[in-house]
Amino acid sequence: MRATLLHHVHQLTDDLPAYVYDLPGLREHVRTIRAALPQRVQLLYAAKANSDPRVLQVLAEHVDGFEVASGGEIRHVRGLFPGAPIAFGGPGKTPAELTQALDAGVERLHIESEHELRTLTTVLGDRIADVLLRVNVPVTIRPVALAMGGGPSPFGLDPSQLGRCLDIIAADGRIRLHGLHAHLASGLDARAHLALVDQIMSWADRWAHQRGIPLTEVNIGGGMGVDYADPRDVFDWPAFGIGLRRTLERHPDLTLRIEPGRSVTAYCGWYVTQVLDIKFSRGEAFAVLRGGTHHLRTPAAKQHDQPFEVVPDDSWHQPWTRPEARDEPVTLVGQLCTPKDVLARRAMVDRLRVGDRIAFAMAGAYAWNISHHEFLMHPHPTFHHIDDADAPIADTHAVQTA
Repeated sequence: MRATLLHHVHQLTDDLPAYVYDLPGLREHVRTIRAALPQRVQLLYAAKANSDPRVLQVLAEHVDGFEVASGGEIRHVRGLFPGAPIAFGGPGKTPAELTQALDAGVERLHIESEHELRTLTTVLGDRIADVLLRVNVPVTIRPVALAMGGGPSPFGLDPSQLGRCLDIIAADGRIRLHGLHAHLASGLDARAHLALVDQIMSWADRWAHQRGIPLTEVNIGGGMGVDYADPRDVFDWPAFGIGLRRTLERHPDLTLRIEPGRSVTAYCGWYVTQVLDIKFSRGEAFAVLRGGTHHLRTPAAKQHDQPFEVVPDDSWHQPWTRPEARDEPVTLVGQLCTPKDVLARRAMVDRLRVGDRIAFAMAGAYAWNISHHEFLMHPHPTFHHIDDADAPIADTHAVQTA
């Protein structure tokens, strides 16, 4: 843990559980990503990963825009950044959301189905819509954390449906087709991701040639892998950038778009809480923490152990001996009335006591914003942002909204 971050964690007293966002670390990380990418690769941040306003404000300085997937996210991002480019994706767009997107000046609409395209024609009026057709490209997807394509899927169009969509676009005149969208998988390392890009581009080239369509834009989505078991194993952005540069050399008129989320912000967030109880059951140690998966759903959603550090707290004012675990595996659980409220299983600790703090790393993406906040109606966490190593921690108690 960074020394400045550890200092701020010690400042948190009555505010636990808390999310702490390391904004200088986020700036450094997104600059590294941006520097690795070729000029003709546009970097959009997937706001669904973390919609915290101050996180988005840091990212806005370095990304080419934002990808959103609901009317609520359109409203949230447009309210923060009135002029930022926005791409609107995701299945099941309602007529009201399509209208909202047009009113908000969304730059790209990612069309998921023929029905969605026809619905768009009913709300356009005299406006122009710039679209990408999302395709479930017929390629082989190796086992991955999440697969959105390569087989039967609710995401995107079957290639057999593209012809009818082209006919609708040609007959309407108010819809401009810019290219294709093909986000097929998540949890890929750089080598696997580039191999998938090659498959997508080979298929897209053949399709565009057969149809006589100039292929000027392809959005390959996100899906860059994040290794929660080894936080130091970061996606190889320089290698990915080199590979994309080779792709662009073969396509001199093409713009590539990417929409990473988790791989951008996961590393900037910490979920900090406190040990309420240490108990032993049939020879195994359990640490009951303030909060739980209703604040940090990531380990339950991904079925992994969330990495953490113990931050000792030596203040103890009770007349009885403080419960503790020493040199043994401990399962870290929350306050919910379910055995699924587990943040880490049988993790080895040197010493863990009631009152000590636990700082869960890699909590900057798909954490608070995907959690079931109201289950059991425990208090929400507080939110804090470190923006200057020499300044006190900035507090914000407002709950984020998407």
